[in-house]
Amino acid sequence: MDIQKIRKEFPVTEHRLFMDHARVAPLARPVQAAITAFAEEACEQGTAHYAEWLKEVEIVRARFAKLINADTSEVAFVKNTSEGLSIVANGIDWKEGDNVVIPDIEFPANVYPWMNLQRRGVDVRFVKSVRGRVPFEQIASQVNSRTRVLSISSVEFNSGYRNDLKRIGEFCKEKNIYFCVDAIQSLGVIPMDVKEFNIDFLAADGHKWMLSVEGLGGFYISQRVLDDIHPAVVGWDSVINSSDYGNYDFTLKPDATRFEEGSLNTLGIYAFGAALALLEEEGIEHIEKRVLSLGDCILEYLRHSKFKILSSTEPGERSGSVCFGGDIDYKKLAVYLRENKVIVSVRDNFVRLSPHFYNTEEEIDQFFALLDEFLKQ
Repeated sequence: MDIQKIRKEFPVTEHRLFMDHARVAPLARPVQAAITAFAEEACEQGTAHYAEWLKEVEIVRARFAKLINADTSEVAFVKNTSEGLSIVANGIDWKEGDNVVIPDIEFPANVYPWMNLQRRGVDVRFVKSVRGRVPFEQIASQVNSRTRVLSISSVEFNSGYRNDLKRIGEFCKEKNIYFCVDAIQSLGVIPMDVKEFNIDFLAADGHKWMLSVEGLGGFYISQRVLDDIHPAVVGWDSVINSSDYGNYDFTLKPDATRFEEGSLNTLGIYAFGAALALLEEEGIEHIEKRVLSLGDCILEYLRHSKFKILSSTEPGERSGSVCFGGDIDYKKLAVYLRENKVIVSVRDNFVRLSPHFYNTEEEIDQFFALLDEFLKQ
């Protein structure tokens, strides 16, 4: 992996020390180029090449399917993770007294769609986390005969804890429970295999580790459960022969595209495709190895500091994010870092570093040198 060559594709490195990919990623030059080219064509040629746009949509759909080891027919485009999870939450034929199980440290995108079902008599059962971890035993203890869905993040957003999706998926399959995954904190940096992990549903926006723009992501629904989910929102493009506008035939499409109810965010899809191509070129396994190596550097510093490591340091539980805390003024630290052109997450009395594969060990040294200077004030 030629890091210096890669860094030239990320202009942010010339202006900022950026290690906040668990929030919103900066754009790479290929993504910018894809957006610009599409915009220029649409401006100068209108819809003259619309058929080519639709071909590109399917190419990008196949790229996302490959990323998660899904069939192309099992992938739909959504505007964000919340939409994907809401498709599942609102599409199941719930009965009063049914329940869904989720950890108590989930990002709200994987909480509110389920809590919204309480008005229909659905119970939300929270798994008690332990120091940012979600123990499997705690998950199993919350499941009972009325559990219909277990929904969990591949990586917890605050602690960076990587859940054991294979073990959880096997458990769900054994218990005949739908397995739903919010994968926004892992796709692009950690390999994903929806088949091996027995995942029924997966959703992720592209603007974090996948290095794309906000407002466009991917949704996976296993073919085996496609007909179990009724589209809560339908439109002209949800049905077969959708281009035959004057002939009404309410027969849903036989694949995941039934959840793409109307016009797509084609510009966003072009950006998403360019970002996925960049990741594909480097290889997710290589990216994961690189990012975890950078995490090793962060952990090594923290072990010799006064800070408390809040993320798990166990190999199988680590992700791209490392969180730590201590007795410091976090508000002043946030201001200090911004003034020094450093972008990381400082909130809820902890600091979260989430470097990507183009970041360097030297940047990590720079960050901690600045942190040391702040502590001397």
